[in-house]
Amino acid sequence: MKEGPDIALLGSLIGDPARANMLTALMSGKALTASELAAEAGVTAQTASSHLGKLETAGLLRQRKQGRHRYFSLADDEVGSVLEAMMGLAAKRGHTRTRTGPKDPALQKARVCYNHLAGELGVRMFDHLMAKKHVVAAGDSLDLSKAGREFACAFGIDIEALGNSRRPLCKSCLDWSARRTHLAGGLGTAFLNRFYELGWAKRQADSRVVTFTANGEKRFSDLFAG
Repeated sequence: MKEGPDIALLGSLIGDPARANMLTALMSGKALTASELAAEAGVTAQTASSHLGKLETAGLLRQRKQGRHRYFSLADDEVGSVLEAMMGLAAKRGHTRTRTGPKDPALQKARVCYNHLAGELGVRMFDHLMAKKHVVAAGDSLDLSKAGREFACAFGIDIEALGNSRRPLCKSCLDWSARRTHLAGGLGTAFLNRFYELGWAKRQADSRVVTFTANGEKRFSDLFAG
């Protein structure tokens, strides 16, 4: 047996259609019950329990109990980023699902990628932050510049609190629809939460779609213009 990371194991776990549907459903960032995930996967509760056990053992999911229910979510940002990158690769290679609908354009425009903004607006925000050197490349990573800290603070984001978290402040995430980079990490989450707080945008029920109000989209465009 070859030494090193076992990508075959992860590939087999993610590659199962039922488990792939469960993981995709959790890309909304919401914790879901085993019953809800069984419905997403189109399998029985017993089969879903087996799938969830394998995903949790592999460190792809985490579970917490509340009352009689067990809630599952992605283990962390890294799992979400890998899934988003795999969606991008699948789309680029033409491996897309045949089912389409009215939500497709909305998903491509703005959606939740685990806990940050993705889609055309997410890419636009990232491009602006990079162009203004608010976010800068630091080797293979990203960092927030002094100007970027001032920009984020002026927008009402508590950078000091984010810095005390174990999560990376800035991370790049490959957008599956735009096939370009959007902003993940603590800062990406903070920006999305701030859009919600200001009433610029809201999540559509039971969907990854993020809908901006007319005023919210104008304010967003003004903030991240050019």
